[in-house]
Amino acid sequence: MALPLLLGQLLALMGHGGAFYLEVRELEEKCFIQEIPDGTVVIGNYKTELYDPAMEKYQPSPQWINLFVFVKDPENKNLLARQYGPQGSFTFTSQSPGEHQICLHLESIRFALFYDGKLAIHLDMQLGEHTNDYAEFAAKDKLTQLHLRLQQLVEQVELIQKEQEYQRWREERFRQTSESTNQRVLWWSILQTLILVATGVWQMQHLKSFFKAKKLV
Repeated sequence: MALPLLLGQLLALMGHGGAFYLEVRELEEKCFIQEIPDGTVVIGNYKTELYDPAMEKYQPSPQWINLFVFVKDPENKNLLARQYGPQGSFTFTSQSPGEHQICLHLESIRFALFYDGKLAIHLDMQLGEHTNDYAEFAAKDKLTQLHLRLQQLVEQVELIQKEQEYQRWREERFRQTSESTNQRVLWWSILQTLILVATGVWQMQHLKSFFKAKKLV
């Protein structure tokens, strides 16, 4: 009973990315952080909307609105830097585990201040297995329901392995950080002790010299 529950929790953690709703001004950049295991395919499905003051609500963006997407990995290397239309999707594959920075901004090729320059982005991030269209696979390869389910299970197991490796990597990084911090605290304590000892020796020498001088007087 515990194993299916554990598998379900792992899949729930890694099988989805998240949905976001962002309100921005033209050229205003919005960034967020997504933790992603290495070798994971990420798809972002999005649509943009432009605020219409006359209607006092957001309307689907016209074709002259462009979305710029920038993705950087934990080593600050560019994974994606591309311009897209007002609605669609972008894709990238993580090369290393950790926190990936995803930045978005909208830009028009026309004068947008007539619309008060207010825009909205609806973004749905899909990670790993959820990026696959199994219905398309089944139709293309003429898979039976059983074969399709087996393929899904194999990919889920691979995702679980990736997530376990990612968690081990995080634990190892946390352990190294803890050891480094403890080592710095230890050396700082030793330095403080040495300073106190040196100060005490100096004070004793100073007092000794002082009393010798008093005795000679």
